[in-house]
Amino acid sequence: MSLVLAINGQRFELELSSVDPSTTLLEFLRYQTPFKSVKLSCGEGGCGACVVLLSRYDPILKNVEDFTASSCLTLLCSVNHCSITTSEGLGNSRDGFHSIHNRFTGFHASQCGFCTPGMSVSLFSALLDSTKSSSQEFTVLEAEKAVSGNLCRCTGYRPIIDACKSFASNVDIEDLGFNSFCKKGDSLPRFDSEKRVCTFPEFLKDEIKCIGFGSYKWCSPESVEELQSLLGACKANSDDVVSVKLVAGNTSTGYYKDEKERSYDKYVDLTRIAEMREVRERHDRVEIGAVVTISKVIAALKEMRLSKMLFGKLAAHMEKIAARFIRNIGSIGGNLIMAQRQHFPSDMATILVAAGASINIMSLSRGIEKVTLEEFLQGPPLDAYDLVLSIEIPFWHHEHSSSGTNSELLFETYRAAPRPQGSALAYLNAAFLAEVKDTKVIINCRLAFGAFGTKHAIRCKEVEEFLSGKVITDNVLYEAITLLGKIVRPQDGTSNLAYRSSLAPGFLFKFLHSLKTEKQPSSHLDQPMLSSSQRVLIDKEFYPVGEAATKSGASLQASGEAVYVDDIPAPTNCLYGAFIYSTKPFAKIKGMRFKENSVPDGVVGVISCKDVPKSGNNVGFKFSSFTEPLFADEFTLHVGQCIGLVVADTQRHADSAATLAVVDYETDGLEPPILSVDEAVKKSSLFEVYPFLYPQQVGDTSKGMSEADHRILSSEIRIGSQYFFYMETQTALAVPDEDNSIVVYSSCQIPQYVHSTVAASLGIPENKVRIITRRVGGGFGGKAVRSMPVATACAVAANKLQRPVRTYVNRKTDMIMTGGRHPMKITYSVGFKSTGKITALELEILIDAGATLGLSMLMPSNIIGALKKYNWGALSFDIKLCKTNLLSKAIMRAPGDVQGTYIAEAIIENVASSLSLEVDTIRKINLHTYESLALFYKDAAGEPHEYTLSSMWDKMGVSSKFEERVSTVRDFNGSNIWRKRGISRVPIIYPVSMFATPGRVSVLSDGTIVVEVGGIELGQGLWTKVKQMAGYTLGLLQCDGTEELVDKIRVVQSDTLSMVQGNFTGGSTTSEGSCAAVRLCCETLVKRLKPLIEKSGGPISWNNLISQAYAQSVNLSASDLYTPGETPTRYLNYGVAVSEVEVDLVTGKTTVLQTDILYDSGKSLNPAVDLGQIEGAFVQGLGFFMLEEYITDSEGRLLTDSTWTYKIPTVDTIPRQFNVEILNSGCHEKRVLSSKASGEPPLLLAASVHCATREAVKEARKQLRIWKGEDGPSLMFQLPVPASMPVVKELCGLDIVESYLDWKSQVNSSF
Repeated sequence: MSLVLAINGQRFELELSSVDPSTTLLEFLRYQTPFKSVKLSCGEGGCGACVVLLSRYDPILKNVEDFTASSCLTLLCSVNHCSITTSEGLGNSRDGFHSIHNRFTGFHASQCGFCTPGMSVSLFSALLDSTKSSSQEFTVLEAEKAVSGNLCRCTGYRPIIDACKSFASNVDIEDLGFNSFCKKGDSLPRFDSEKRVCTFPEFLKDEIKCIGFGSYKWCSPESVEELQSLLGACKANSDDVVSVKLVAGNTSTGYYKDEKERSYDKYVDLTRIAEMREVRERHDRVEIGAVVTISKVIAALKEMRLSKMLFGKLAAHMEKIAARFIRNIGSIGGNLIMAQRQHFPSDMATILVAAGASINIMSLSRGIEKVTLEEFLQGPPLDAYDLVLSIEIPFWHHEHSSSGTNSELLFETYRAAPRPQGSALAYLNAAFLAEVKDTKVIINCRLAFGAFGTKHAIRCKEVEEFLSGKVITDNVLYEAITLLGKIVRPQDGTSNLAYRSSLAPGFLFKFLHSLKTEKQPSSHLDQPMLSSSQRVLIDKEFYPVGEAATKSGASLQASGEAVYVDDIPAPTNCLYGAFIYSTKPFAKIKGMRFKENSVPDGVVGVISCKDVPKSGNNVGFKFSSFTEPLFADEFTLHVGQCIGLVVADTQRHADSAATLAVVDYETDGLEPPILSVDEAVKKSSLFEVYPFLYPQQVGDTSKGMSEADHRILSSEIRIGSQYFFYMETQTALAVPDEDNSIVVYSSCQIPQYVHSTVAASLGIPENKVRIITRRVGGGFGGKAVRSMPVATACAVAANKLQRPVRTYVNRKTDMIMTGGRHPMKITYSVGFKSTGKITALELEILIDAGATLGLSMLMPSNIIGALKKYNWGALSFDIKLCKTNLLSKAIMRAPGDVQGTYIAEAIIENVASSLSLEVDTIRKINLHTYESLALFYKDAAGEPHEYTLSSMWDKMGVSSKFEERVSTVRDFNGSNIWRKRGISRVPIIYPVSMFATPGRVSVLSDGTIVVEVGGIELGQGLWTKVKQMAGYTLGLLQCDGTEELVDKIRVVQSDTLSMVQGNFTGGSTTSEGSCAAVRLCCETLVKRLKPLIEKSGGPISWNNLISQAYAQSVNLSASDLYTPGETPTRYLNYGVAVSEVEVDLVTGKTTVLQTDILYDSGKSLNPAVDLGQIEGAFVQGLGFFMLEEYITDSEGRLLTDSTWTYKIPTVDTIPRQFNVEILNSGCHEKRVLSSKASGEPPLLLAASVHCATREAVKEARKQLRIWKGEDGPSLMFQLPVPASMPVVKELCGLDIVESYLDWKSQVNSSF
C-alpha cells in the first residue's frame, strides 16, 4: 500500500510500510526532497518558519481546501493524497518569482531571510482565503493577521506588514511604508486568483479513492464502528499491550515534546471518520466532531443562526488560541483531551465550561456516554483506548433561559497573555455567562476560570450562587470579589502566583462593572491598526551608493532558494550530531551512559574530550591568547557545558539519543558552586580586566559630590539576560578532505577564529582547515563565540570517524548552551543640584561573565560608553567581571551598551522623582555640550559639527509634537481610571570602532564581477552595500554601461583559505569596513584600466574594455586590507526616540501606541537597509526592555527554553504607530563616504518604551495612593527589566480592584 502526495506539483510515492509513522512532514521535505524553503527553527509549532500550504481534495464535493500547516508537527502519513505547496512552489528564480516574493523584496521586508519563506506561504494562504470569502476582498485587517503567528527577529515586522497590506483592496500605496515601487512609479496589482499557483494537481485528483488506507502501524478507520473494532482488538491482544497513538493534528507534540520520543505500536488517524469531523446544528445545540480543527470550529460558530452573540464571542476568543497554522490542524477534541489528561492550560476548556458544553465519550468498557465538560475535566485521565467523539454547546436563547423573555443574556471572555493576539499561553483566562433582568439584576450566571496554575478550568459556583438574584452595586461587587479570592488560588510553585491571583478579581470586576455602568472599565477593544511613516533623504552624490536598493538576494530568500548551512545536501555517509550538556553547575564527571544501558537506534558513537587528537587540544574557543574547553573533562564548570556529542545516522536519532544520555556526577568534597555575582565578589572569583580595555574615569567625583545640593546613596539596580533567538539555530557541517585536511561549513560571524580554533583542536596546520560561510540566518552576536564549539565538535567527530558530520542544534539545546546577555548588579551614588543638574556619579558594577571569560572583557568599556551619554559632571566606577559557575555569557547585539543606557535612564528617573520634576527636564539639562562631550569621549567626539544630538533632541520635540502630547496624556490620565498613559523622550550615544577588513574584487572575461569580503552577510545588508560601493568606484571609469554595473556584481561566500584576516562581523561597522576594502580594490582596478581607456581615444563600453584588458593580460583581480590608519577608530552615533504607551491597570498589559525615532546615519550607504536595521534593532530592544523573561533555576539552568515560555516581540507587540526619520547629517570626512553605523545603536532607543511605561505606572501609583488614603508623594520606585505584565501589574497594585471598591465604599458612605 502506498503513500502518495504532491509537492509543488511533483508526485511522490512511498511504500507505507516503509515509513516510520512518527516521521514529520518537515523531516520528509528537508531530508528526502530537493525543497529546502521549509525551515526548522523551533520544532514545536511556535515560529512559522516551517509553514507549508496543505491542500486536500474532496472528490464528492469536488472542491479543494487550502490551509497553512506547521510541517514540524504534521505527520507525513496524515497527508496521504494531499498536495503540499512550499515557497519554491509559488515561484522561483527559474520560473519567475511570485508577486509575494517581489513584494517582500520591494518593501525591504527580508533581512536574514530565514523566516521569509514561511511568511510568504502564510500570506499566500490568507490571499487564497480572501478569494473564497463572500466579499472576495483582502482587507488591511486581514493583512495584519496574515503573518501574526510567524516570528521574525530581524525586521521589526513593520515592512512585512506593509508588504502584506500592499495586496489589500482598501489601501493606498502612499499609505504604505518605504518601498521600491513608489520611486519607480510601479502599480501594485492585486492578488489574481485566476493566475494563482495550482495548489492541487489534476493527477492527484484522479488517484484519490474513497477508501481508507492502512498498514501494520498506521490505520485510518472511516467510521466509529471501525474505530471501536480496531481499538478493541488492540486492547484484547493477549500477547502484549499494544500502545496506540490517536492522531488528529499531532499539535500536542509541540508542547509535550517528550511525546516525540515515545514509540507506539500503532497510530490511528481519526480524521477520516465522518462523524468526528462534522459540525451539526441541532434544534437546541450545536454538535462539533472532536477532530474538527479549531479554525473550522471558528468558521462554523460565526455562521450560527441562534445565540449569535455567544458563538461570536467564543469564535473571537478561539482566534487567540495559538497561531493560524496551528489552529488549521489542531482539533477541538485534542485540545480538551490535553486539558483533561495532562492539565494543559487550555483556553478552549475554560470558555466552553462557561458556555455549558457537554462531551460525548466513546469508552470500550462503557460504550458511548455523555457528560458535562466540567465532569469530564474533573474525572480521572481518559483511558488510552477511550476518546472524545464530539462536543455539544447549547443554544442559549430565551427558550433556554429561566425567566422568559424579559431577561438578557450576556457573555464575555477574557485572557491575559504576553501576546494580545495569541501564540502565547494565558496567565489566566476566564469566561462569564449571565442572565440579567432590567440590565442590573443577575438571575443566574456561570463563571469559569482557567490556566492559573490548577489542574483544569473551574466554575466558581459559590460566587455564582452569591450573585444570583442580586442587583450589582459596589458592595455586591466587593463581596463577590472577596469570595472569589478564596476560590481562585494557584497551586504553590506556580510562576507569577500573586499576579495570576490578582487577575481573577480583575476580570470579574470588568464583567460585573459593565452591568453597573453599561461600559467596560478598561480597554477591551481590538488593538489599533498598525501605521507608520518613514522619512528618508536619498543622496545621489556617490550613486549608486546612497540609493535605497533592495537587499541583495532578497527574492531568493523569499522563495526559499537561498542556501543556509543546513540546506547544503548531506554528503555520502554523512552522520549527525547532538550535544550532551551538563545539568550540574560544578561537579565531578564520574561517567556517561545511556538509559537502560543500551545504545539507542542509529547511534554510531559519543565524541568527548578523549577523542580530541593527541596532537591537538581540547579547545572550543580560541581568541588571541584566550581559550575555552570544547568538552568538559574531569569537572563541569556550569549547567549547559558541552560534555559530549552523540553521533548517529540521522539528526532525529542523534537528538533522541542525547535525551537518553545519563551523566553520573559527584559533588562530595567540592566547594559549593558560585551562583551569583555577590558570591563571586565575596570569594574573589574575578576575571582580570586588562588596563587597555578598562574605560577612563572622568573628573573628580569627590568634588562633584561636595558641590551637590542632594544625593542619592547606594541605590541598587539589577539587570537580567536576553537570549539571541536567531531564527536559524547553531549549525555546522564538517567534511574530511585529502591530506588530513578538513572543510567546515559554519553558520558563524567570525570564520577566521573558527578556523584557528578547529586547527588548534585537531592539531593540524591552519592551511589544512577551510571554513566556508555563505550566509547566516540571524546572528546578533550569538554566532560569534558560540558558533566555534559547534563547528569544532563536528570537526573533531569527522576527524575521528573519517565521515562527514553535521549538526543542527535543536532550539532547547541552543537556548540552554548558548547563553545571552550579561546579567549585572549596579550600585550607584549620585549627586545633583536642585535644578536637576547632576554633579557626580559613582558606580559599582558587578558583571556576571559566567564560568569562562569569552569576550566579556569588552563589557566594561561598552557599558560606560553608552552610559556617558549624559554629562554627569564627574564619573567614577569600579567594574568587576565576576567568574561564576553559571553559563558563560556571550556578546549580544549592543553588548553592555543597552545595559549602560538603562542604568543611565534609571538614575535620571530617580533624580527626577526625588526632586518632583519632570524626567524630560532632567534629561535635557544633562545633555552634553560639545565641550563636555569631548571631555567624556575624547577623540571619539569628532568635530563640533558632527555632534548632532542636541539639535536632534529639539527637532524630535517638534516633529513628534512632544509637548502637545504630554498635555494630551495628562488629560487622558485624569479622565481614565483603569487605563494610564505615559510618554518619554530618550537620547542615545553609541560609540563604535572601525577595524581592519579585507576585500577582493575580480572582473571576469564577460564583464561580470565577483566580490569577496571578510564580513559575513547576517541579514544586515552587507552584500548590498558592498555591491553599491563596487558599482560606484568602478563607475568612476565612466565607460558606457558602468551605470549598470551593480547588476553585474555578485558577492560570494566567505572562504578562510581565500580571504584571510576576515576578522569579526559585529560592532555595527563591518559593512563600512567591507565597503572601504572593496573601494580600495576597485580603485586599484580603475588605475589598471584607465590607460586602456586613454588609448582607446573615444567612448568604450565596459565589456569591450574588459575584453581588451584580458587580451593585454591586465591583472583584473585586486585584493586589499582596509585599516583605519590615522583615522580615529572610534566615533559616536546619535539618536532620539519618543514613545507613548498605554497600560491596562487590571492586567498590566502595555500597548506601545506610538514611537517616533530620529537617527543620524551620516550619509547613508543605503537608506533602505539602514531603515531596516533601525526598526529591527529597536524591536529587539523592545523585547529586552518589555517582554523577554530569561528565567533560570537556582543552579542556573534555563527554564524559559522554548517558544512556549520565551516570548520575543510579534506583530501585535510592536508600536501601533511607528515613525522613523533618518537624518542625513552631512559630511563626515573621516568616515566611509560620510556614512555611519546603524546595526546596533538603535536598539538602545527602545529604552524610551520602558521609560514611558514607568511614567504610566507612576500615574497608576498616584491614583492607588489616593484610594488607599496614603499621604505624600512617595513615587520612588524602580521598574525592572523586562517590564512584563506581572511586573507592571504588581507596581500598579495587585489589589487595585479591591482598593478601588473599598475607596468607593468609603466615598459613598460619606454622603
